[in-house]
Amino acid sequence: MKLPGSSTRTFVVFPLLVAAFELVLRRNFDLQPYWAALMGWGYLQYELVGRYRLRLGGGGPGMEKPPEQLVTGGPYAWTRNPMYLGHLIFLAGLALTFQSLFAAALLLFSLFYFQDRVRRDERRLADRFGEAYFQYKNHVKRWIPYLF
Repeated sequence: MKLPGSSTRTFVVFPLLVAAFELVLRRNFDLQPYWAALMGWGYLQYELVGRYRLRLGGGGPGMEKPPEQLVTGGPYAWTRNPMYLGHLIFLAGLALTFQSLFAAALLLFSLFYFQDRVRRDERRLADRFGEAYFQYKNHVKRWIPYLF
């Protein structure tokens, strides 16, 4: 059985699991709906940045079909991984919206998962784009602009 891809897992499976878990565990939701804006932000960031990358860089979604061109402008001028960051913003919103420790655990799992995935992606991009990627990597932070 093939596991769902990271976007299906983040934006469909995890929210359904959290809703089911919280309903069974607490029998009601302690929803904080204003945090749902983070979920919207994260999903839109993932979706819109993905379209931007495909339009400018080619390739396919994810790294199964890597980009044909290195994309360093737009959101990629601020962070090297804006799509993955969209996943994490969404999951932070999920945890805060549901006030859920289970959702927070899924966020923590995803932090480690995406950190590992980024390291693999970086090796592939360095092999594919060489010096241009190393220069880009030296000027743009992996996750949060100006921090790390």
